[in-house]
Amino acid sequence: MTAGTRQLLISLIVACAMFMQSMDSTVIATALPVIANSLGESPLRLNVAITCYLLSLAVFVPISGWTADRLGARRVFSAAIVVFMLGSIGCGVSNSLWMLIASRIVQGMGGAMMVPVGRLVLLKTVPRSELVRAMSYVSLPAMLGPVTGPPLGGFIATYGSWRWIFFINIPIGIIGLVLINLFIEDFRETGTRPFDIRGFVLTGIGLASLAFGFETIGRGAVPATLTVGLLAAGMLLMMLYVRHANRAEFPVIDLALMKIPTYAAATIGGFLFRMGMGALPFLLPLMLQLGFGLSAVKSGMLTFASAAGAMTMKLGVQTIIRTLGFRVVMCGNAVISAGFLFAYAFFQPSTPHVVIFLALLAGGFFRSLQMTSINSLSYADVPPAMLSRATSLTSMCQQLSQAVGVGTGALLLYIFIALRGESQPTPLDFSLAFAAVGCIGIASVPFFLRISPDAGAEVSGRGKFAQS
Repeated sequence: MTAGTRQLLISLIVACAMFMQSMDSTVIATALPVIANSLGESPLRLNVAITCYLLSLAVFVPISGWTADRLGARRVFSAAIVVFMLGSIGCGVSNSLWMLIASRIVQGMGGAMMVPVGRLVLLKTVPRSELVRAMSYVSLPAMLGPVTGPPLGGFIATYGSWRWIFFINIPIGIIGLVLINLFIEDFRETGTRPFDIRGFVLTGIGLASLAFGFETIGRGAVPATLTVGLLAAGMLLMMLYVRHANRAEFPVIDLALMKIPTYAAATIGGFLFRMGMGALPFLLPLMLQLGFGLSAVKSGMLTFASAAGAMTMKLGVQTIIRTLGFRVVMCGNAVISAGFLFAYAFFQPSTPHVVIFLALLAGGFFRSLQMTSINSLSYADVPPAMLSRATSLTSMCQQLSQAVGVGTGALLLYIFIALRGESQPTPLDFSLAFAAVGCIGIASVPFFLRISPDAGAEVSGRGKFAQS
């Protein structure tokens, strides 16, 4: 097997693990009524099965880098998939709400390790000159999961048993375990850092509070005072962690990474971009179903256009970044992607479905290009000894930005409905929400402008291209 084939195979292994993790955060959303009926619970109470999965991710992502350094990346990656599979089996055989919740927490623990450790394996295996191509494969699942999860969950629950929503992970996980132990080396750091217990407690509780707080914004599931309290507590704990990290010798999340200019720009700008775009999987299905009166199946078919557009991007991503450079691509693409959100604000019930499909298809292309660019530049200048810490911090920021994006979309929709004094959304409410989140996406541009024109040249290959 050639080195290029092996690198491609490892990229696909990591991509499959990431797809399982991102899809499982949303796959049960459309199947909640069916699952609730089977377990004798109300759909509203069952929504906690989604939330507890996200909370489990938030708690355990920060320690993924330390665990990989301590025990070895291949061992931790394999163990994470096993834990995820055990959680999936537990969900599939659940006969009560509490068993389902416990199993979802176990799933979240596995998912929290799978994504950052899988990305670490990729960074240790793939040369930096091939990083853009590799990241184009592993960035795709982050976009595909939230888009394909709801329609897939609805399809399985409608035409089969809801339990297969979870059992489908088992054959994928088994194949992944075999391939991991055949083709992935067991990377580990020789000088292991001591475990930062205080930092783990602060980040775990703080991130869980923020994730749960943003998850409940504008949904009416819990009292508004509880939501505000969770957000306030989460922000306080994270500020305490920043203070702790600046004093600790070996913090669980190393904020020294933010001193690397390319990493800081990609992380902060990427957070704002993902925050704006993260509202899309929440707003779009609601607009098509509640605003336009489409069925869940028709809505799912239209929203899948975003995923199709993301897949077409993989064909030209290296050429685009190599020709234009990271700075031009990320600044221009942030504006273009936000422009598509503004365009979605003009959708009406009378808009031809082919127009909606093509607009979502094109938007998916540019959003995926931006995600790949951000993920590739993040690690361009990170020293090898800090890669495990970088993957932990990046995964933490990505997880939080998605929660903030969904919460922001829900809050904006709630505000626009309330301003009209109504209880049900109209197409106008969704239009205003899309325009607002588009503005959030554009707010990332100033951070991308700070990037040097030749930033990430080793990763993009732009220097070699310029000389040819």
